[in-house]
Amino acid sequence: MSYSATHPAPLEAAHDPTSLAGATRPELAAALAGIGVPEREIRMRVAQLWHWIYHAGATSFEPMANVSKVLRATLAEHFTLARPQIAAEQISSDGTRKWLLRLDPVGPGDKGAEVECVYIPESDRGTLCVSSQVGCTLNCSFCHTGTQKLVRNLTAREIICQLLIARERLGDFPGLVPPGDGLVPGEGLRAVSNIVFMGMGEPLYNLDNVRDAVAVMSDGDGLALSKRRITVSTAGVVPRMEELGRETGAMLAISLHAVRDDLRDKLVPLNKKYPLKDLLAACRTYPGATNARRITFEYVMLKDINDSPTDARELVRLLKGIPAKINLIPFNPWPGAPYECSDWERIEKFSDIVFNAGYASPVRTPRGRDILAACGQLKSETEKLRARARLAVGEE
Repeated sequence: MSYSATHPAPLEAAHDPTSLAGATRPELAAALAGIGVPEREIRMRVAQLWHWIYHAGATSFEPMANVSKVLRATLAEHFTLARPQIAAEQISSDGTRKWLLRLDPVGPGDKGAEVECVYIPESDRGTLCVSSQVGCTLNCSFCHTGTQKLVRNLTAREIICQLLIARERLGDFPGLVPPGDGLVPGEGLRAVSNIVFMGMGEPLYNLDNVRDAVAVMSDGDGLALSKRRITVSTAGVVPRMEELGRETGAMLAISLHAVRDDLRDKLVPLNKKYPLKDLLAACRTYPGATNARRITFEYVMLKDINDSPTDARELVRLLKGIPAKINLIPFNPWPGAPYECSDWERIEKFSDIVFNAGYASPVRTPRGRDILAACGQLKSETEKLRARARLAVGEE
């Protein structure tokens, strides 16, 4: 068999066994081929592994009752189903949870990076906010994550494993008892019903891995999340937006935050490369955008910076003709932040102007602020976490 994007090279580590947790179907097929499984059996065996890894949440090969003992032993000899280690877990007073995950080294000199993901429970949904990079390159001035330098892109497996870990911790796999104080969802409910790529990093600077992760997360035979419940947020990497919509079918969110180029240049420096005119033009042609699949525009409310009635009216003007909703986000403070949150009366007046123009304009309730898990607060620099007594184990 030859190996390509459809048939990758076999997944077998030279020393430590490679984990198949988070693997795509082609990667599983390559792994099986690499240990001598006959080609005529591979499709069936991939389906079996897929069910156990992504539907049942298996963490070892032993429970796989419909897989022969011989194959289970061979798989265990060459591979594992290990996931990244939970280095710390925090639970907010409002039920938000934040996990700090320690990743395996990916090359010489890599001692294992750390990344955060956040779970936000609500009455009608449970949203997992996943990271796509360790650190970030965008340097948005209001975002704590943006003050951490980019370390590297996450692999598709590392992105998918954030969901696997959350579902295990929350008791969200059928038949598995959650550890410790895990949450057992009600009958027919999933603790994690929505995914937002709004954690650390710019997803469109890691689009290949984000695309593969979305495909696994939305596969109906496994994790089975609707693509309408998977949202990818970008600060405006215009050249990759059409590709995102065409290849993933995911919902789109735009980190907008300003209605003038001069201000957005300061808040979101990427705007200097892709100004508002280009960004909004890409939104107007985003594949699949309709009134039933609206683009979300995220707008952080910064006191006396971008929160005037004039700003609200200009926002309405800019979005004319785009199927849109606007999430107004009260600024979440972090140590050393150069901004303050807008006064509540100011936020309400801004929301009323947008709403009266015909756009949904919910004000996002801050969640997980007490554990620095709210929007814009994620930052996993190890030395700073440990200096704060080790941040342990936090939306759409």
